[in-house]
Amino acid sequence: MLNTSFSERANRSQHSFVVNELGKEIVSGLYPSGSLLPGDAELVEKFDVSRTVLREAMKTLTAKGMIVPKARIGTRITERSNWNLFDADVLVWHIETGVDITFLKHLSDMRFAIEPFAARLASQRASKEEIEGLYRCADEMSKADSDESFALADLKFHLALHAASGNPFMLSVGNLIEAALVTSFKMSSPYGESGRHVVTANKHRLIVEAIERRDADAASAAMEQVINDGFDRISTKLL
Repeated sequence: MLNTSFSERANRSQHSFVVNELGKEIVSGLYPSGSLLPGDAELVEKFDVSRTVLREAMKTLTAKGMIVPKARIGTRITERSNWNLFDADVLVWHIETGVDITFLKHLSDMRFAIEPFAARLASQRASKEEIEGLYRCADEMSKADSDESFALADLKFHLALHAASGNPFMLSVGNLIEAALVTSFKMSSPYGESGRHVVTANKHRLIVEAIERRDADAASAAMEQVINDGFDRISTKLL
């Protein structure tokens, strides 16, 4: 039983390694959409794993929408539009291989579709304790002493707002794309620019003030402004 347990843990570790390495290679474009992966024998040798481990790794990547195995043809890389970007691994692979302005624009588009409405809902449903928590998050942003601490405070604010919407789907979406959000927040962080740092924190505070007043329109508009400002800062850095 002990040997079996060790064997299972080893296989799980090897499985994760193969999935992670192949996933990053696909996302990076080493294997472009429409192309075929190397054959099983070559991949087994490359990763030094058993065919069983490789087969399970292929099943995982198939479930993520990234590959399609075809009998007597091989394993083909799918179009990026088929990939599950809500999958935490797929998001992390994008981030690790280097996000570009297009990826961040798509993230911003999704935030526009979700967060202003989450702010609107929060203005109707947030409890006093949740509003106080949002104020604390805004204060943490104003007191941040690095890009990372600012980004983490920013993330904490937005996840808290999703929770305050009273809709569990909103919070789930925020948690699913957490890695992408924190990457975006790091890139848009105004830390080091004292004036902009304070202004950005205050704009988040305006969202909370609107929620506290139960002003849904103002809360939604303030959130849109925050998303716009963040993407403008990223665009300035990348373009």
